Amino acid sequence: MTSGRLGVLLMTYGSPADDLHDIGDYLAAVRGGRPAPDELVEEFRRRYELIGGSPLIPITRDQAAAVEERLRHDGIDAVGTIGMRFSAPSILDGLRELADAGCEEVSAIVMSPQYSELLMAGYRRAIDGAVAELGPDAPTVHLAPAWHREAGFVEAVAERIRTGLATLPDGAPVLLTAHSLPKRVAEAEPAYLDQLRETAEAVARAAGVPEERWTFCWQSAGHEPGEWMKPDFTDVLPRLRDEGHRAVLVAPIQFLADHLEILYDVDIGAREQATEAGMAFARIESLNLSPTFIGALASVARGAIEQPVRS
Repeated sequence: MTSGRLGVLLMTYGSPADDLHDIGDYLAAVRGGRPAPDELVEEFRRRYELIGGSPLIPITRDQAAAVEERLRHDGIDAVGTIGMRFSAPSILDGLRELADAGCEEVSAIVMSPQYSELLMAGYRRAIDGAVAELGPDAPTVHLAPAWHREAGFVEAVAERIRTGLATLPDGAPVLLTAHSLPKRVAEAEPAYLDQLRETAEAVARAAGVPEERWTFCWQSAGHEPGEWMKPDFTDVLPRLRDEGHRAVLVAPIQFLADHLEILYDVDIGAREQATEAGMAFARIESLNLSPTFIGALASVARGAIEQPVRS
C-alpha cells in the first residue's frame, strides 16, 4: 500500500447531458467517432426521456465519495473521483483532479467486474493519454484487473437477489443477465465469457438459488448489424412461461449502478415482455451505494496498487 495519499478513479462509459443536447455527440463517441443515424439518435432520445435522464454519473460520483470515506475509515488517506470514457468528466479530468489533490498513486477501476482487453482497452488508452498530457505532474496509475471474484461484490449481488426473491412466489426463477455482445467479439474473448459464467455461478451459489432455478442470459443487444449473443432474456421468458412459471426476477450481474440499460432495457422493455408472457416481474435493486458493494470497491482499490504501473 502506498505511504502517501491514494487516489481512486472510478471509470465508466458516461452518459449524455441532462438536457440531451449532446446525445448525438455521445453516441458518435461510443461508436468510435462514427456519427449515429438520425433515427438512432431520436430513439435514444426517446429512451432517455422516458427514464428522466441517466443517473449514472451522479451515482458513480457518490460511489467514489463512499469509497473514499470507507478507505479513510480504514486509516488510508484517500481521495475518490470519477472519469468517463465517452462524456464529461473525462478520465483526464479525473486524473488531473487527483493530481491536484496531492495523490502520487492512483487505483483506477473500470466499473465492470469482468475485464476484457478487447472491449475495455479504451480505458487503458485513455489513462495513457491522460498521463502523457499531465506530464511530470501525473500520478502513478495502477489499473485494477478483473474483480468478478471479489467476495464483497458477489455477496452484494446475492443480497439483492435474496431481497428480490422475497417479493415473489416461492420457486420463482432468476435471470442473471449481462450486456450482449456481437457473436464475433464474444468468440474472440473466451476468457471474458468465462468470467461472466463464473460470476453467475458464484452469485447464484451465494444467494442460495439452486442450479435449476437460474439462467444466464443476455440483454441490451446493440444496433450494429450481425449476430448477437443468445439467449436474450426475450428468448427465455416464453420458455419459463411454458414451464409453468408465473413470476421472474431479473438480476444484472455486470451493471453496478442505475443507468439506461437498467432503467429502460430492464424496467421498461423486459417488464413489458414479462407482462405479455403473463408473468409477474421484479428486478433486483442496483448495487449503487450498497455498503457491502462499497466495501468491495475499497478492497479492489487497495489491491490495485499491487498491479503493474501505467505511467
